[in-house]
Amino acid sequence: MTKKQIELQRVLDDKSLTRREFLGYTSAMGLSVAAAGALWSGRALADTPRRGGHMRCGLNDANTIDSLDSTQYTATTMISISRAIRDSIVDVGADGLPTPNLAESWEATPDAKVWRFRIRKGVEFSNGKTLTTEDVVNSLNVHRGEDTKSAAKGVFAGISDVRVEGDDTVVVEVTDANADLPFLFTDYHFSVVPTVDGKADLHSPHGTGCYLLREFNPGVRTALEKNPNAWQGNELGFADSVEILAILDDTSRVNALVSGSVDVINRPDLKTIERLKRVKGMQIVDVPSNLAFTHPMRINVPPFDNNDFRLALKYATPRQEFVDKIIFGYGTIGNDQPLGPQFPSYDPDLKVSYDLDKAKHHLKKAGLEGAKFDMSTSDTAYGGAVLASQLFAEHWQKIGLQPNIVREPKDGYWSEVWNKKPFCSCYWGPRPVEDLILSIAYLSDSPWNDTLINIPRVDELVVKARGELDQGKRSEMYREVQQLISAQGGTIIPAFGSDVAAVNAKVGVPSKIGGGWEMDGGHFVKRWWMTG
Repeated sequence: MTKKQIELQRVLDDKSLTRREFLGYTSAMGLSVAAAGALWSGRALADTPRRGGHMRCGLNDANTIDSLDSTQYTATTMISISRAIRDSIVDVGADGLPTPNLAESWEATPDAKVWRFRIRKGVEFSNGKTLTTEDVVNSLNVHRGEDTKSAAKGVFAGISDVRVEGDDTVVVEVTDANADLPFLFTDYHFSVVPTVDGKADLHSPHGTGCYLLREFNPGVRTALEKNPNAWQGNELGFADSVEILAILDDTSRVNALVSGSVDVINRPDLKTIERLKRVKGMQIVDVPSNLAFTHPMRINVPPFDNNDFRLALKYATPRQEFVDKIIFGYGTIGNDQPLGPQFPSYDPDLKVSYDLDKAKHHLKKAGLEGAKFDMSTSDTAYGGAVLASQLFAEHWQKIGLQPNIVREPKDGYWSEVWNKKPFCSCYWGPRPVEDLILSIAYLSDSPWNDTLINIPRVDELVVKARGELDQGKRSEMYREVQQLISAQGGTIIPAFGSDVAAVNAKVGVPSKIGGGWEMDGGHFVKRWWMTG
């Protein structure tokens, strides 16, 4: 291809351009208005979803102990399956805002303490049962209360009462005002399941979603078939059938895509992504995100119980090298704060610079020079996690520490290593609003507080921020939260990444990709399509 052809192809592939911008670029390249208009029309046609076909997907993050119980979901494979067969009452749209789902509308009292959600009528589960407000209430209540086993307990902790009003309205009351309450129901742990014997049937294969569950072999294979009676069937759910294969190895996943064994993969190996881009028909889906690469230390276990020791590790962590060598520029430096650069309250002035002298100072203050410790890792934590751990170890050794990198099995990593081993690799997928990530992982009583950190001021600020309707004041609270967690917290966050996926020419992807989680917020099965 000539230089001009390469540049034209780049412009054609840039999904963010408006028609006016596209015509401006192509005019500068010497194309006539008619020719440019034809190209734009062709691109627009390619962006129009088509129905039919069989979509094959290769995903990381599956485990043989996976189940349909959404209270225990941890990763993308089960999230994607759930989004395909079930619905929530609220979704995150491609614009990042809450959009109606099983709730067709909602309204709040002026103090944002009482919310009314009007539930759609005429919706059926795949077994023919009619959706009721009882199903919604029971599905929500499994995440509430002191005895709940749900990982989303922290997300819904502020809800004081849930009740039915009339024949189609669910009323949700909160103890403290929450201006973002509709976003709570976009959390991937919450989906509406049928009521059986007065309780939510969390293991039910029957949902109201666009697809029917035909086969579920955890950690291996899942088969889905278009639900002919789906209430969203005219708008979403384009493929006739979908197959999801668990492919935990990064190289194997890319090879499966290149060979044509699958059509879609998540998390392509970033160190070889430039070669993948050159394969004919391949499209890289790259969405700026608040995806956080984290390395939690459980602060009840020595030496991680000493904050000066944790600060020594933080100052000796090579963040720019992580961005350059591990995620290959697909992200930005993080400074051990939980909120990423896509949040309005992100604090760009917070810095944890690489400084070996500071690291040695804190290590000496801790009295832990020469300390030995294990760090558990696996590439299922995130692509490149093993190499990242080795990179960190090289730099920690420069201040006299003796880290031992333990390479853990991929299968079972999220059940046997994360949230159990004293120090490990991890990632936190993006959430649409700050409160969701803070409530689930950084409050002292959060079930997924994987560092066991307890900062009373953080707990206080998070609760206050929920009810603060002034965005400026709320952002100031969240900035203080970031500073406190960075300085006192138990996790190293060297960077925030992009959500990266790859598809072949058989798959159509919308020009606007939703956030809130990778793979179009976990909705790719019903939002993407086969081109022919």
